[in-house]
Amino acid sequence: MRPTHARPSTNSFEATALSALNTTGGATHAPAEVFVMKPDFIKPDLMACQPGRYAPSRQSLPCVLAKLSYLQPTLERPVHYAYEPPAGTPWESHPFDDREIHIADARQLTTRTTVHREGFELWDAPTALNDFSDKDLIIERYYPEVVELACAATGAKRGYVFDHLVRKREADRRALSFGRSAKGEPAAANGRIHNDYTEESGRKRLGLVLAGKNEHAAIGRYSIVNVWRSINVPVLDTPLAVCDARTLAATDLISAEVRYPKRSGDIYLAIHSPWHRWWYFSAMHRNEALVFKQYDSQLSGVARFTPHAAFEHPDAPPDWPLRESIETRCLVVYE
Repeated sequence: MRPTHARPSTNSFEATALSALNTTGGATHAPAEVFVMKPDFIKPDLMACQPGRYAPSRQSLPCVLAKLSYLQPTLERPVHYAYEPPAGTPWESHPFDDREIHIADARQLTTRTTVHREGFELWDAPTALNDFSDKDLIIERYYPEVVELACAATGAKRGYVFDHLVRKREADRRALSFGRSAKGEPAAANGRIHNDYTEESGRKRLGLVLAGKNEHAAIGRYSIVNVWRSINVPVLDTPLAVCDARTLAATDLISAEVRYPKRSGDIYLAIHSPWHRWWYFSAMHRNEALVFKQYDSQLSGVARFTPHAAFEHPDAPPDWPLRESIETRCLVVYE
């Protein structure tokens, strides 16, 4: 296994369909107080710093313009149902804010991203497993591969896979939503921008994973990473977009509750910021894996959360096979 950004030969439609990334966004800081010696002929109102006039320079890269689903700002804690809610209760308690966002193709970067800086990186990672429909085989054969990859990407000493989810795009290609499972069907692609763990649930997960292993108290730094892979043909229709962790502010993340039939979970949803930078890897195939950070117990100096969401690629061939993928969550320990 090795990190990679190389463009696959299967991706001919991407090479011609993507447009250049335009510089967008603007600063939102309050005006700064300026102390200068100024001649009398300079008008006083020209000396104040003007908010919203400048923005960081962005490298021009191939990108697509597609909708991403942010949460509308709210003072109340959002609630999602992963199963059919009680009569009269909505599936989602709060509305979402669909935005047209430039999503750049990270394969075109001249330097590779890293899981500890931007929060994500792509690896060449062939798998020996051919059948992802058998849960027992996934646990027996695929989980060890994920641990090896997660440790290689993060530099951790050991890892524990504790969960996986197979997803498939709906045959009718309905509008993307929270990615729930229909009865007897795999989960759908999740089009809501989210991070799988919050500050609280990330800490709680350590105890759940290491319960009974007599090592919980001795753990120093640890992370939770998601390993995402196509399990069929290259993904063209609904790729996974990831947000550069460096462009994320703590105030952009909103803790939300996800209700399951027998338990509840905590995730982060995200509200829009013009500073966010979004990326995807075009035409990901089954011998590649995207590793991205969902939680890090280290409080500064590294990526800690990486919001992500599926999006409808505007240039996907209408007759291309539906996206099928597996996401696997792994807790890694550094010490």
